[in-house]
Amino acid sequence: MAHDPVFGTKDPKLDYHRRVGVYGVIPDPSGKRLLILGAPNHALFLPGGEVEPGESDAETLRRELLEEFGVTVTIGEQLGRASEYFYSHHRQTAYYHPATFYACTDLKQVAQPLEDFNTLMLMPIAEASAQLKRPTHRWGVAQWLARR
Repeated sequence: MAHDPVFGTKDPKLDYHRRVGVYGVIPDPSGKRLLILGAPNHALFLPGGEVEPGESDAETLRRELLEEFGVTVTIGEQLGRASEYFYSHHRQTAYYHPATFYACTDLKQVAQPLEDFNTLMLMPIAEASAQLKRPTHRWGVAQWLARR
């Protein structure tokens, strides 16, 4: 079994906060575009987010998808895990961010997003995988593409 990849470099001078995340690779029905979240700072991310205490991966992903997009999905195969060390200038905090990625299908809009500050988009797969901010998210898309 291959080791989970780790991106970024750990700076020994920084105190890292562990922030565990779960994200979905979610194609539209055509299979040509992915659901992508554009943050207010224009950074692009896969849908998902931080695991709250006591939540399973599936519970986290379902909650985040409803909050961010107002959508439901069928959560499928686990694509793997990857971690990253990074510094958030926005939060003035260093993070160690292990993330688990899942292949999702059956994208359905069921409600209005609870958060109204993000840009929600369906983006062509090649463009999405090139422009995602986090290397772990680009890795997750690559794992999904390799299984198609």
